[in-house]
Amino acid sequence: MLTLPMKPRGSFKIVNRERLLDGFLDPLTRSEARSQRIVQSIRKQIMDGGSGQSLRIRQVFRAPREIYRLELELPELGYQRTTLLDRDALEELLTADEVRDLVGASPVDG
Repeated sequence: MLTLPMKPRGSFKIVNRERLLDGFLDPLTRSEARSQRIVQSIRKQIMDGGSGQSLRIRQVFRAPREIYRLELELPELGYQRTTLLDRDALEELLTADEVRDLVGASPVDG
């Protein structure tokens, strides 16, 4: 019987090398990078979603900062994602034409 040698502890592959050094960055820079990843992820889910998806955006706070609640539902997958976004993140999300068209066909509560 052939036995493979065990890997020593801590010799795992690093999945995302870019985020490896995030701990050394300024907290504001880390926060901005995380926000970018969240917006990109939401945009990708909206564009990849089928025709049965439901998107709803509601404003939940006006002061001291505008905060919006984004609800994305994909019934064929039994999946719902709820995310809170500020005004800047929402505007960045709406830069994609596909997302803007879907939001135009969905209710936006204010």
